[in-house]
Amino acid sequence: MAYVGTRVARVEDTRLLTGHGTFVDDIIRPGMLHACFVRSPFARARIKGIDASVALRLPGVRAVLTAADINPEVHEAWHAVAGKDMPDTPRPPLAEGEAKFVGDPVALVVAESRYIAEDAVELVDVDYEPLPAVADFRKAVGGAEAGAPVVHEAYPDNVAGGLSGAPPDEETFASAAHVATVNVYQQIHAPVPIECRGIVAEWTAATEELTVWAATQTPHELRAFAARLLGIPAQKVRVIMRDTGGGFGQKVVPMREDMAILIAARKVPGPLKWIEDRRENLMAAQQSRHVDGTARMALDEDGNILAVDIDFTYDIGAYPTPYPVLTTAAVGMFFPGPYRVPKASFNYRTVFSHTPGLAAYRGPWQYETLCREILLDIAARQMGMDPVDLRRRNLLRRDEMPYFNPNGMPYDHVAPIETFEQAVKILDHEGFRKEQAEALAEGRYIGLGFSAYIEPTGANTGHLASEGATIRMEPTGKINVYVNGGSTGNSIETTVVQLTADVLGALIDDVSTIQGDTAVTPYGAGTQGSRSGPMTAGAVHEAGSILRRQIVAIAAHLLDVEADQIDLGGSKAFVRDDPSRSVGFPEIAYRAYYEPGQLPPGVSATLEATARFTSQAPIHWANATHACTCEVDIETGQVTLTRYIVSEDVGPMINPNVVEGQIAGGTVQGIGGALLEHMVYDADGNPLASTFVDYLLPTATEVPVIEFGHIEIPGPGVGGYKGCGEGGAIGSGAAVINAVNDALAPLGVTITRLPASPSAIVALIEESKNGTSQ
Repeated sequence: MAYVGTRVARVEDTRLLTGHGTFVDDIIRPGMLHACFVRSPFARARIKGIDASVALRLPGVRAVLTAADINPEVHEAWHAVAGKDMPDTPRPPLAEGEAKFVGDPVALVVAESRYIAEDAVELVDVDYEPLPAVADFRKAVGGAEAGAPVVHEAYPDNVAGGLSGAPPDEETFASAAHVATVNVYQQIHAPVPIECRGIVAEWTAATEELTVWAATQTPHELRAFAARLLGIPAQKVRVIMRDTGGGFGQKVVPMREDMAILIAARKVPGPLKWIEDRRENLMAAQQSRHVDGTARMALDEDGNILAVDIDFTYDIGAYPTPYPVLTTAAVGMFFPGPYRVPKASFNYRTVFSHTPGLAAYRGPWQYETLCREILLDIAARQMGMDPVDLRRRNLLRRDEMPYFNPNGMPYDHVAPIETFEQAVKILDHEGFRKEQAEALAEGRYIGLGFSAYIEPTGANTGHLASEGATIRMEPTGKINVYVNGGSTGNSIETTVVQLTADVLGALIDDVSTIQGDTAVTPYGAGTQGSRSGPMTAGAVHEAGSILRRQIVAIAAHLLDVEADQIDLGGSKAFVRDDPSRSVGFPEIAYRAYYEPGQLPPGVSATLEATARFTSQAPIHWANATHACTCEVDIETGQVTLTRYIVSEDVGPMINPNVVEGQIAGGTVQGIGGALLEHMVYDADGNPLASTFVDYLLPTATEVPVIEFGHIEIPGPGVGGYKGCGEGGAIGSGAAVINAVNDALAPLGVTITRLPASPSAIVALIEESKNGTSQ
């Protein structure tokens, strides 16, 4: 293995850092038209009429399309994430009859430039009848019977659905030596990719073909979705994805605006481009995380966990991504976490509100870790135990694998106690506790928080269970590897080149990759579910092994030895016992492409292989422990993070730089969710954070240097690789909140409502001083 496991520089960086990336807004087509959406200014309003006459008289305006023009054109609108037979919630491309959130797309303006389209949007006269709305999902439960406005008539109680596991073992809770309970409210915050959503759709009427350029994490699924939506054969659709400036889950499935653009493209006389601006993204590109729940933990007198229970309500807005009832179940299923938990129970409901809708966001089940890890610290304080000792007592060990959590999740190839102990060692726990005591004596409040989690990566479910790859040696001897992939910041371009170079024995500079074009790449489920590492590694291994045998067979003929005497390395084939006898890849390729007749019978001239990898392991489990230290200014409420440590196990690392980059990015997003980011709505459903002036993101000044520790326990798949895309965002929020709570513990303050903003911290301190805190 010459390259896998090494810190190879990212092959895409030169292109991106010098401004030569190709993002969807860089696409310019002859005769291209531009689209802008007319959006509702009301959280709920009856649409009594739309008058586009003035807008249509504006020079350069080509069309104004409404729900009557667009919505009847929908043939099928299911996504592979849920499948065609799974019940789903409503999702019309344009608002039909009633707008259901501020920013709901009501009409589509098509013009010769973006500037004209923006101006024309202001000229479309929509006759709205404002209606009562419910933006707080907790007040929506029950619908009309509870006196709340109904979001969808088909769901009169505003509950899309829910699920329960085993009922709580109340006898255990009643008899336990210690029971800790916490209510944790997590605010709305969003993926906020650097590049907003965008799509260019070009319909060629003569051939009835559709070409789409998109900012997407799943080009092949977008292709299949577009074909279903329009009722045309999939071979008539080509999706091209070049560079995408982050997705984080928001760009996995096509949303309503994408549907409208795909349909409109067949109605206008030129390619159609829509680029979302930041205000639209914050207002309408769907939300994440919004949960309210109560969790309990029963422990014996020594601190051993006896049972856990969680009951929560999840806000899914007006138009959630596919089948939110099922995907939300992961919170309950994973709640026992990486701990030895004999009994677990959960119950939840998903609730509509007059806000945009729930979207996937890096670890969509993250609330289970946030809630459980805050609860563990509360339990430890109640028992007079250090949270480190409580976790140490209950974390699962390597010799306990395989282990089924009480909800039936089959853990294996992990040892959560090992990442935890490594984080504790890097931190110097005892040294920090001494420093903390000294700081308190000086009137300074510093704290330490831990968070441990276990997460499924590369899950063997539905269309996520397989991935394809094509590897071709070109006539020059250079190698191209084709995978679904796509550059969304997760470095598949680099890791796939490393994997291919090693499986073929090629020099890394001789390998390139082609990704994100459905016309030439094999089907793949794309970047989601922390699957890219284990699944592309499997696909490259399958295709590479076939091509390797073909290279070896031709080399054996040229070197006049048996195939089992040939090794590959350095972009050449050589005789194992006499490396001086060798033939380079260019010579092998020349013979195969230009002199195939000279190959003996039975030796194929083919230097190309396509294969699909299907995971045989149900789940590749990764895990990590986050440790955070902070100082809190109790006068201003300002939180300063002083150290941040992540010890993780994602199996052997294909590229440590990539792994650490993925973890760091997710960690910063979790820090933002804990301290800063908040998609605020007023009582009438108006968004109050629709720009970066109000929606605060973490910057380099808020984030300390992240320190890494690595434990490498191979997973069950090819190479033992596990996914690492979501873990940083899963573990960081709880570690930060626990650090803040540890710092404020001497004041009797515990934060359980996020974000932990300065004003919220000061208010809780004042409540504690006045004896009014819980």
